[in-house]
Amino acid sequence: MTKESMLPPQRSGPQGDSLQAARFESRLPPLLSAVAGMTDVIGYLSLGKLFTAHVTGNLVVIAALLVRGGPPNIAQVLAVPVFILAVGGVWLIARALGRRGAALSRPLLLIQFLLLMTVLVFSVTLDPAAEPHGLIAGIAAMIAVSAMACQFSLLRLALPGAPSTAVMTGNLTNTILSLLDTLYRGQPLISGAGERLKKASEALMAFFGGCIAGAAAVSWLGEWSWSLPVALAGIAVAL
Repeated sequence: MTKESMLPPQRSGPQGDSLQAARFESRLPPLLSAVAGMTDVIGYLSLGKLFTAHVTGNLVVIAALLVRGGPPNIAQVLAVPVFILAVGGVWLIARALGRRGAALSRPLLLIQFLLLMTVLVFSVTLDPAAEPHGLIAGIAAMIAVSAMACQFSLLRLALPGAPSTAVMTGNLTNTILSLLDTLYRGQPLISGAGERLKKASEALMAFFGGCIAGAAAVSWLGEWSWSLPVALAGIAVAL
């Protein structure tokens, strides 16, 4: 028996490609959920209480300022149009590349990684947290918002079946409903309860873990706390 015959068979062709794509689709959303959690809490604590991954939160703040008055936070106001422009930019890049599915994921993940790396460089060299409502903090915040817009667009364009990596209200709802459907012995209300439970709960736990890690990093690492989401974004590119 030769050494070659003792090696496990290598999967190739359409079947191997589909297995690799399925493995990629299962690993990427939890990883990006952790990135979103870290980015959101680090931005909130160090960049003037701005939600970099939650447009909803910024819309609430803008509405409250419009009705009740008070000193406006320019970064919070700009976050919404910047997010819209960034999503449009990602769409243009995707159209220019002419790719779909996992092939589109890598260049968009690379763009997200570079944007988060830029925020890290800003933080380490210019310390925007020292003046969280200043110009430098605002620029860093808009770059972080653009990174999150790239992430959300990536999921909708390349992995449309993936759970949300930032809006945890939907994932929590899916987790509870899927869990009840799984435990119920009769006909489930929604098909595929087990798979939905797995995806939603993984994203939920990863986001919450990312929030905890991000908050701890702000306390212990200061301006270097952005290195955590940068590292995870780099891992996502390597996938």
